[in-house]
Amino acid sequence: MAKIKVLEKHVRKKIVTMLQIKRWYVYWNLQGLGCKTGLSDLVAVKNGIVIWIEVKKPGGKQSPGQITFEADITGAGGNYVCAASWDAVDNYIEGLKKQGFDL
Repeated sequence: MAKIKVLEKHVRKKIVTMLQIKRWYVYWNLQGLGCKTGLSDLVAVKNGIVIWIEVKKPGGKQSPGQITFEADITGAGGNYVCAASWDAVDNYIEGLKKQGFDL
């Protein structure tokens, strides 16, 4: 039996769907001319909390620009997660809840 190849678009769709079910406002950033290098794939907002989400297929790695963008966001006190699955995002949100955020 052939093994199903998980693509980044599959991971992104699952993350977006699950966030919407949990009542997050979420949008997909499309890269293009003039776009900030390394900009995350998704942005999710709920109750004033913003999470920048870089989506990767399983085993995928961030580019140097994405690593710099993550450092810029977290250095400014923002929330950023690089996720190859919904579980990575869910775990990040659970960590925020443990810090007392109402999500």
